[in-house]
Amino acid sequence: MKTVLSIAGTDPTGGAGIQADLKTIEAHGLYGMAAITVVIAQNTTGVYAMQPVSPELVAKQIDCVFDDIRPDAVKLGMLYDADIICAVADRLRAHHAKNIVLDPVLISSSGHDLSRPDALPAVLEHILPLCTLVTPNLHEAAAICGRPIRTKEEMEQAAQEIAARTRGGVLVKGGHLADCADDLLYADGQAHWLHEARIDNPNTHGTGCTLSSSIACNLAQGVSLLGSVRRAKRYLTACIAYGLDLGHGSGPLQHKVEWAE
Repeated sequence: MKTVLSIAGTDPTGGAGIQADLKTIEAHGLYGMAAITVVIAQNTTGVYAMQPVSPELVAKQIDCVFDDIRPDAVKLGMLYDADIICAVADRLRAHHAKNIVLDPVLISSSGHDLSRPDALPAVLEHILPLCTLVTPNLHEAAAICGRPIRTKEEMEQAAQEIAARTRGGVLVKGGHLADCADDLLYADGQAHWLHEARIDNPNTHGTGCTLSSSIACNLAQGVSLLGSVRRAKRYLTACIAYGLDLGHGSGPLQHKVEWAE
């Protein structure tokens, strides 16, 4: 059985973070593992408190996984601050981790900061060079590039700029585009536009976590980068289209769905 390690924060309501990652990995028939970076008190209406795990304990969790059940892919989510980021990068390098997918979690969909100011520079310096793929949405791409990203042309420019910082690919997610929900995969100097119809469903809590975990699952199984992203996008579309309706805010997805791989 192929294995995937998620290094991320928690969500007690199960819609995002570690919990959503493990549900996604299970839905793909793989074995999921988790190293927790931040314990978060959140639900579908917002983020209310958080407590980071010490960098030493984060590093020890990662060591315990690699020393016993080596992951075939690694998904990175909320890393919170520079100290945790440096600890994660150090252990991933030490263990020669492969198939690393970064969801650069900087701000929640409810507008709450999910990282300290020193996090982004540390991610750019220490994490991006290790990644097979980084999956920013328009707001995260704008934070990385230092300018607004609103159009498809600006997405292509941003993808090329971010790709220059990493050895892998960049998936700029277009869910916040005004007229469509197209994503752009930029890899090996080529741009691939991925088209899906926008689904009228306000319950999209944890979509970024779900997509990045699905991509990691496909990479773990030996699927190409482009193929992994295409499959993951179809899976996420099915999760949203299911129409699960839980909670008083932007609700979670149904992760156990049928989809055409």
